[in-house]
Amino acid sequence: MSIDWDRRHCARKGHITYAPDEAALRGKLHAATAVGTVWRCLRCGDFVLGEPHGSGPADQAPLVPRGQALRDLLILRFLAVERVLRGLLIVLAAWAVWRFSNSQDAVHRLFEDDLTVFKPVADHFNYDLDHSPVVDSIQKVFDYKKSTLQLAAGGLLIYALVEIIEGFGLWWAKRWAEYLTVVATAAFLPIEVYELTEKISWFKIGTLALNVLAVLYILLGKRLFGLRGGHAAFEAQRRGASLLEVEVSAGQVPEAEAEQRAKEPLPVRRRSPADADTV
Repeated sequence: MSIDWDRRHCARKGHITYAPDEAALRGKLHAATAVGTVWRCLRCGDFVLGEPHGSGPADQAPLVPRGQALRDLLILRFLAVERVLRGLLIVLAAWAVWRFSNSQDAVHRLFEDDLTVFKPVADHFNYDLDHSPVVDSIQKVFDYKKSTLQLAAGGLLIYALVEIIEGFGLWWAKRWAEYLTVVATAAFLPIEVYELTEKISWFKIGTLALNVLAVLYILLGKRLFGLRGGHAAFEAQRRGASLLEVEVSAGQVPEAEAEQRAKEPLPVRRRSPADADTV
C-alpha cells in the first residue's frame, strides 16, 4: 500500500491555500458549497473550508513541497538530524581533549598507578601489559605536547560547528547548506577510506556508505555546481511541482474535459486551527 505523503503531511501540519489575482485561476482553486466557500490546498489538492491563507499574483504563490519535493525534504531532514547529533558528539570529544590537556600529568600518574595495580591480574591471565597495543597507544598520547592537544581540541570544535551548521541549514532546505554538506563531506571521504585500510569495521563501512550516498543524492538531486541544468533547472522543477502551476497548465486542456472535471464532487474538509501552519 502506497503512502500519500502529501495528505499525511497536511494532516500533521495543516493545509495551505492561496487565492491568485488571476480570475481564471481563482475560479479553479475555489468553489462555493452549502456550508461555505472552499479553497484547494496547494499541497494535497483537497478542498478546505474557510478563507485562503494568502493571496496575490500567481507567480508569487508559495512554493509548497509536495510529491517528490516533499520526500526530498524528509530525506534532507534525516541527514540534518544525523549531522547535528554527530556535531554534538564531536563537541564532547573536543571538550574531553581540552580537559585532558590541562591535567595531562595527573592523568598520566593515575594511569601508571592503576597499571601497576592491574599488572598481577594481567600476569595471571598471561597478558603482557608492557607490550599491549592498547597500552602503547595510550602512553603515546601522554607524550603529546599540551599545545598539540589544545590545537586538536580546537580543530574538533571547528569540525563540530561545521556539522551543526550543516544540520540546521539542511533542516530548512537552504541551498548554501547543500553546497557546504557536499564540499565538507567529500573532503573527509579520503580520510574515511584510509581508516578502512587500517582497520575494517561495520561502523566505518556504514558511515562511509551513508556519506557517499548523501553526497551523490544532494549533488545530483539538487543539481549543484551546474549539474543537470543547475539552479535554474532546479527552480523550474520546483515551480512545475506546484499545484498552482498544474492548474495553469490545466487551462489548456479541451473545454469538454474541463467541464467534466468541474462536475466531479468536491471533497470538503473543515479547517482546524492547525491549518494555518505552513511547512
